Amino acid sequence: MRTTQYAVVDPSNGELMSEYMTHTDEEIVRAIGSAHETFRSWGRHGSVEERVALLRTMSALHTERRDELAAIISREMGKPLGSALFEIDICASIFAYYADHAVALLADQELPLLGGDGSALLRREPLGVLLGIMPWNFPAYQVARFAAPHLAAGNTVLLKHAPQCPESAAFLQTMFKDAGFPDGAYVNVYATNEQVETIIADRRVQGVSLTGSERAGSAVAEIAGRHLKKVVLELGGSDPVIILSTDDMDAVVEDAAQARVAGNAGQACNAGKRIIVHADIHDEFVEKFTARMVGAPAAPLSSQAAAERLEAQVNAAVAQGAHLAASSKRDGAWYPTSVLTGIAAGSDASQEELFGPVAMIFRVATEEEAVDVANDTPYGLGSYIFTTDPDQARRVAEQIDAGMVIINGVFATGAELPFGGIKRSGYGRELGPLGIEEFVNKKMIRTVR
Repeated sequence: MRTTQYAVVDPSNGELMSEYMTHTDEEIVRAIGSAHETFRSWGRHGSVEERVALLRTMSALHTERRDELAAIISREMGKPLGSALFEIDICASIFAYYADHAVALLADQELPLLGGDGSALLRREPLGVLLGIMPWNFPAYQVARFAAPHLAAGNTVLLKHAPQCPESAAFLQTMFKDAGFPDGAYVNVYATNEQVETIIADRRVQGVSLTGSERAGSAVAEIAGRHLKKVVLELGGSDPVIILSTDDMDAVVEDAAQARVAGNAGQACNAGKRIIVHADIHDEFVEKFTARMVGAPAAPLSSQAAAERLEAQVNAAVAQGAHLAASSKRDGAWYPTSVLTGIAAGSDASQEELFGPVAMIFRVATEEEAVDVANDTPYGLGSYIFTTDPDQARRVAEQIDAGMVIINGVFATGAELPFGGIKRSGYGRELGPLGIEEFVNKKMIRTVR
């Protein structure tokens, strides 16, 4: 049965722009079959060199069609056009990275023997059909970082996008076709949650990668576990920005503001949501940071429902004693850039992810306390450290419970750098040399004589 679960609603005004029908159960079965047959022919028996040539074309297509795709993203989830264009450029770099490096990353690896005659090697082979479940906040980037490495490895991809991103999902499907990928290599599916469970259960599907909420990740991991399928999860985050010392307060204030809201109105898993400031510089930082944030130009959140959730979290924080600095109140999906101070340790806000343009500031007296506050979260995705002392930077970085640490900068990520977290932020890695390793069979071949 078809439904209109997938729809484009302009979050700036709530206008319904277009609707897309979900696929029928029969169409889902055909999609799995197409991906499986293409894996058996193109993925398993084709060459890495042939596949990376297609990735290079995809990189070029992202550059050629960046304006079209960026406009779609802005229409679907409210991202400012400049930020959407930047997202497309990152996608182009991801496809180019794996086009340049996949051959070497997938090459056979000789294994030195401790004794005996002959030889041994490690061969990386594709697993088969993979399901990608992608979120709305980066409709193109999330697809690129999932699809590029795993297509390079020879896997085939079923891609279920977020219900509010059906137009970009269709556009990307066309791009893969125009790049020369065979039918079945990359298949967009407008699937329901019930159909996702059916896909994961299918014996031809070998793994699933999800970027999204804790709730969605837990549900998918449970289903995959029942069917013994490999899972990669990139979930929420409440990344700390630890500011211990600086010789340029204005620059640090700007970096902290960018970490919180740059590009997506604060709707990023690795945004710097909790700003932890040493007492020696706390008051100056709060004064300048609040002036920088409050009243800054805003973008709508992805939906009115998202803004309402954020509003409820902020109201709860204030009820528990926090102080809110804001220039206005929520208006539909529009939420003002705001600052929360005086948040008590262990309060709800200190343990939650605020997915929007609201920064939380914590005052600490020592380096040790900064580490304790930074780690006092169920999440462990990224983190940021600012200090003029290189030894302190390395010392603190080694104590942070997170998958990523960036020192004296923000968003210093790239196609070559692994991305992922620990704790309730998920497990597994995307991008870089580790990303292409997640869904390959590392087959040991031992020759005795």
